[in-house]
Amino acid sequence: MNNKSRRDFLIKTGYGLGGLAVSGFLPGGGVIASAFADDPALQALADANPLAPKAPHFAPKAKTVIWLHMSGAPSTLDLYDYKPQLVKQAGTGIPASFLQGIKTSTQGGVTKLIATKRDWKQHGQSGAWFSDWLPNLAEHADDLAFIKSSVTVGATHDISIMKLNTGGLNPGRPTLGAWVQYALGSANPNLPAYVVLYNDKREPRGGVTNWESGFLPAVYQGTPFRPGNSPILHLNNPEYLAAAEKRHALDLLKQINQQHAANYPTDSELQARTESYELAYRMQETAPEAVDFSKESDATKALYGLNDEITRPYGELLLRARRLTERGVRFVQVVSGPTDIKGDSRDWDAHQNIEDNHSKHSKIIDKPIAGLLKDLKAKGLLDETLVVWTSEFGRTPWSESGDGRDHNPWGYTQWMAGGGVKAGYTHGGTDELGVQAIKGTEVDTYDLHATVLNQLGLDHLKLIYKYQGRSERPTVVYGKVIKELIA
Repeated sequence: MNNKSRRDFLIKTGYGLGGLAVSGFLPGGGVIASAFADDPALQALADANPLAPKAPHFAPKAKTVIWLHMSGAPSTLDLYDYKPQLVKQAGTGIPASFLQGIKTSTQGGVTKLIATKRDWKQHGQSGAWFSDWLPNLAEHADDLAFIKSSVTVGATHDISIMKLNTGGLNPGRPTLGAWVQYALGSANPNLPAYVVLYNDKREPRGGVTNWESGFLPAVYQGTPFRPGNSPILHLNNPEYLAAAEKRHALDLLKQINQQHAANYPTDSELQARTESYELAYRMQETAPEAVDFSKESDATKALYGLNDEITRPYGELLLRARRLTERGVRFVQVVSGPTDIKGDSRDWDAHQNIEDNHSKHSKIIDKPIAGLLKDLKAKGLLDETLVVWTSEFGRTPWSESGDGRDHNPWGYTQWMAGGGVKAGYTHGGTDELGVQAIKGTEVDTYDLHATVLNQLGLDHLKLIYKYQGRSERPTVVYGKVIKELIA
């Protein structure tokens, strides 16, 4: 007699999306201790289906998140953070007072200050500064809430990307999207609640660590959608298998599983496996349609830059992100770059020739992101969609190789839009040369995560998963909501 309970199975295993059978066991096991744990009815529902919709802790401002990761780390000194003093002191050494309290030994060391040849203007009623690299996004100055005092830990891409996505410096922690899916479940039973989009033939730097579920059940990890009309591997039927045959095969399999499961009423493994197959079957219809923008108007396609060879790949990602948002996907993570650009300019990592690198990548993302904001607003979706523009760190005001910039985790810019944030507001800032965030205004990754969760109606202090005897939460033992950013 198999005495494993439904709870034991669902907690220790996750059944995958895209036609995969039940996936791996979690080390040490876990105990779900969410906001609904004290409600037997809701807990029973969660036991039966871990992706069932769940209530937030309080009324949310946003229903979904579009997380725009600028891979490679752009220099926000050359995009949003205008520093007249840096222009004046370009070519000179940096005063020692600006380096107090930080460790600067990354790659190139501290060399002379550089200022790129940008034209800067203030835009909108907020008077936000933008360089001429972002002319389209500048038109949305009054829609953005800037965080100009962002900080993080680490100055290598892999470590800082992991911290950006998971809050941790080592593999094994859930990503923010996984926590959201765990806390809220799915709003659309025919699509994953957490989707990752990227515009390269290969997975983004770090691969699955960008969207892993960590110690949460594997069912909560993100589902990567590849570019093209077949977004999920192994989802389409083989050419020789007709849809009717597939349906008959699933019906037969379901019948056999149900007959076998009747002998083991306390073991839900076969039920979970059957539900996984059924979800994959439904996704064969819904997933391709969700990312198919062929029926979008020519005006909409042009809005995202699909009529331009340079902006088309990233524009397609953001148009798909909007379509997924409309269909109830809770967390859409969009990773920019690498692109077909060769050499050091494949992403934003401009250790050399920042003028060439950033001019290309700014053009790639400027029109599509502006188009996304305009489209969301026109469709009445921006108020309930939280758009986050973020990166693993910023870049230094001093040069590397004479014409590039090194990594800067001590002070850089990120922004949010929609989803109940205070449009046109700027939080914090950096010193006169853009080295460090102003003391007392710093926003760490943990604070960003706490604020995003808050907009979804989730208290990061109450979002708990018990793992190996420890009560884990998305912000570890840190994090505070940046209340000044909330409308």
